[in-house]
Amino acid sequence: MKNDNAMDIDYVARLARVALSDEEKATFAKQLGDVLGYFEKLKEVDVDGVEPSAHPYEVSNVWRADEPGPAFTVNEALANAPARRDGQVVVPKVVEDA
Repeated sequence: MKNDNAMDIDYVARLARVALSDEEKATFAKQLGDVLGYFEKLKEVDVDGVEPSAHPYEVSNVWRADEPGPAFTVNEALANAPARRDGQVVVPKVVEDA
């Protein structure tokens, strides 16, 4: 495998806004080369007749039915509010007037 990884390391480091020493670049270049080598190995796997999938196992919805149940009263819902007024939670203003 040719060693074009130095440019890739600089590019990725620049995107991530990370400053790398020459020693770190050399380490990461080797690691990137190893990862890319594994991809080359994966290309050798015979996948004829294997259907593409997003999950290795069948995925099904395991949620319960959405049915209404007991609800809080207004006073119960506001019991732990730091401040309340007219049945609503009072919060600090976060939008400035234009």
